[in-house]
Amino acid sequence: MVNIIDAFIRGLQKPIILWLLSVKPRHGYELITEFKSLTGRKLKPSIVYPFLQWLEREGYAVSRQIMRGKRRLKCYSLTEKGQKLLKNLQDKLRASIWEVIKEFLGEK
Repeated sequence: MVNIIDAFIRGLQKPIILWLLSVKPRHGYELITEFKSLTGRKLKPSIVYPFLQWLEREGYAVSRQIMRGKRRLKCYSLTEKGQKLLKNLQDKLRASIWEVIKEFLGEK
């Protein structure tokens, strides 16, 4: 049987990544650790890195190389287009969730 909470969080992985990038620029591992801190669930690298590459390829994010000690990291931040994508997603989720709550409460 599917665990409802896990399924719900899986559905929010990419929106949460977008939101985290809107707060401040981050590299992939930082997204993974922050996601775990927020949700208590592990975010797989196989979700994070292809999504970051897609965001950059489509113009929703830009990356720059930073040095942490001797390590070179690719740090991503949202572009204006990425900020608009996040806002549209937030608006749609807000409206959808509100409709579900009203129906659940029996309000019309």
